[in-house]
Amino acid sequence: MFFSKSKNLVGLDIGSSAIKLVELKEKKAGSFQLLNMGLEQLSPEAIVDGSIMDSSMVVDTIQRLNAAQGVKNSNFATALSGHSVIIKKISLPSMSPEELAESIQWEAEQYIPFDINDVNLDYVPLSAPGMGDTIDVILVAVKKEKINDYTSVIAQSGKNAVLVDVDAFALQNCYEANYDVEEGKIVALVNIGASVTNVNVLSGSHSLFWRDITFGGNQYTDAIQRELSLPFETADALKRGQEVGDYSVQQVIPILNSVSEDFASELRKTLDFFTATSATDSVDEIMLAGGGSAAMNLETILRDKFGIPVEIMNPFKNIVFNENEFNPELISEVAPSMAVAVGLAVRKLGDA
Repeated sequence: MFFSKSKNLVGLDIGSSAIKLVELKEKKAGSFQLLNMGLEQLSPEAIVDGSIMDSSMVVDTIQRLNAAQGVKNSNFATALSGHSVIIKKISLPSMSPEELAESIQWEAEQYIPFDINDVNLDYVPLSAPGMGDTIDVILVAVKKEKINDYTSVIAQSGKNAVLVDVDAFALQNCYEANYDVEEGKIVALVNIGASVTNVNVLSGSHSLFWRDITFGGNQYTDAIQRELSLPFETADALKRGQEVGDYSVQQVIPILNSVSEDFASELRKTLDFFTATSATDSVDEIMLAGGGSAAMNLETILRDKFGIPVEIMNPFKNIVFNENEFNPELISEVAPSMAVAVGLAVRKLGDA
């Protein structure tokens, strides 16, 4: 179940450029303490377009992370996104929870572009039965093959994948655990991964719109490679602000800015579509996350382009940690990349 929650889960975000691990301990009043955190880069050929191409490399990386962090907990949560994930908000005639459970698969067949037997379905009602003539439902469908690929590498690493979520909703969990939610305020959560960007538009704590954009941090690396005729590793280091050989960061800033302008245009199309198809006039704020959010000048370019506040999310803003165990500078450096993993690690049994 994508919406099921369980206590004491280890959040494992298996991305196409890195695997991120977070384990939290819930304290009183809904606050959390950081128990474990790790990030390890993946070779670009390990996961391509969200598909695991080299499972042994992914398994080895997960095992190294677990060993390095001394993770004892065997219950893991992971998340998926991309073309194999379908999220729809549908309206159905008002019915009881029992009737909805019986009819959801038949209803889903009308909205899912895959064979219904090839997907795992989950749903969550957005309104209580009997409150009107219709009931709004969030419907999630993920290809079983995709789920099996990701849960299998966790199983092969010696752990149990007890929960599979969707990146966009894990991002929302992270945001709500760390920031004050203002009712009526429209916030676009934008998680820029290596190959895919997840967008989740919220009104207060209610998710209104979801979309994955095929655009990510790899575009920056590819552009540097192309413009300067460099190998991937050198281009990637320059993208991260490291000087390599005779190449300086100043040389790549115009290239990075050009890619950021392209990204801003893609994001503009997505948010314009949201406002055109909803009752909302505009987005009030953009909250960035993911490794790609660290691109130089991106925050400024988006702020200029949209004319609204743009902020990089801190997934550890409200999470306490022992500075003798965790280097604050390292936490700050990797924080944007850890949003999905934190969102998975805060999941607990019984939440709506």
